[in-house]
Amino acid sequence: MQYVISFLEGIITFISPCLLPMLPISLSYFAGGGERTTAKTLKGAFGFVLGFTLVFMAMGALAGTVGSFLHAYQTGVNLVCGLVVVLFGLNFLGVLRWNLFKGMKGGVNTRDMGFFSAFVFGVIFSVGWTPCVGVFLGSALMLAGQQGSALVGTLMLLSYSLGLGVPFLISAVLIDQLKGAFAFVKKNYGVINRVCGVFLVLVGVLMATGMLNRILNALN
Repeated sequence: MQYVISFLEGIITFISPCLLPMLPISLSYFAGGGERTTAKTLKGAFGFVLGFTLVFMAMGALAGTVGSFLHAYQTGVNLVCGLVVVLFGLNFLGVLRWNLFKGMKGGVNTRDMGFFSAFVFGVIFSVGWTPCVGVFLGSALMLAGQQGSALVGTLMLLSYSLGLGVPFLISAVLIDQLKGAFAFVKKNYGVINRVCGVFLVLVGVLMATGMLNRILNALN
């Protein structure tokens, strides 16, 4: 169940207001300056996804390792992690206003990019765009830390990365066919943000009270 939650957080990150509007620009970056081809765009997109996935998995391993050292203080860890996620949710709902989680500004240079360059760009994205993806990435890391296992933390952030990366790869192939869906999401950002915020607050409350761990144990 924790992997499903992490996967959903990755999908929500993908459709967030700071990432989705940049998608056409990013895909044109991978396509290069010439005529866009599906194979070329997909290769660049895959390199990009692989780059941020490896970094996020390393973060998950670190979170799980730290959580294992704090296992004796599980109640306190649950409370702190849960409250942090609740604050993320309140920020997403607009109750709190933290500029820390605003997206990056500016355009992207559309020079020709190969697989390795796209991979490096993915690594840079995972670090440089942390303020943009920080709300749901932070929630995934808090949940990973609760598990107290480097392996579980790694797998959870892999799930998060798949939630973010799979839609990205699908978009690289079907970007023209998905323009209507993207327009619908952008038009309804207000509703989507409220739903995402409520989701985070709910997860945070369950984490803080220890209910999430009990639910996960019951489902395993």
